Amino acid sequence: MKKQMNTMQLAVTGLMAALVFVGSMVSIPIPLPAGPATRIHLGNIFCLLSGFVLGPVFGGLSAGIGSFFFDLLNPQYIADSPFTFCFKFLMGFLCGKLARLHGRSAENMKLNFLAAAGGQLTYIVLYAGKGFIENLLMRMELIPALGILGTKIAASMTNGLIAVVLSVPLYFVIRRALQNSRLLNKMNL
Repeated sequence: MKKQMNTMQLAVTGLMAALVFVGSMVSIPIPLPAGPATRIHLGNIFCLLSGFVLGPVFGGLSAGIGSFFFDLLNPQYIADSPFTFCFKFLMGFLCGKLARLHGRSAENMKLNFLAAAGGQLTYIVLYAGKGFIENLLMRMELIPALGILGTKIAASMTNGLIAVVLSVPLYFVIRRALQNSRLLNKMNL
């Protein structure tokens, strides 16, 4: 049976997208010698939470939309906003999908850590790969391109580790609150 979108799902999708946007604003920039800076931020925590709370499709949309608007409103990242939407969508989608494997409902902590890590690693590979290919297409020498790639991977791994470690326990707190208020059932998940 195909689930229909309801008003609660739409509202929570918008709320989670807003949290992704605000979490992305809380950051520590890391300047790079060439190209846009990278940064440590809290947005990925909310991208993963979106996948846990809303499932693959709506969780992916929340992650993608919130990140897209952050990039769109920041002159340094505006050109990357379509890629960011796709990459963050995939992060939230995979997290939500893996947490719900075989009919589960994101209740298994070990599986949730694996789901969060899987979504995060997918994003890191896409983000770092895109940047590396762009640098090579701009005819950057290989050694500087690898140096920038290393810095971006280190920052992304830090973001990822923070996001995985914090999103899973935070999800269980949110899940309990949603269950106690009977909102989890209304979200049709």
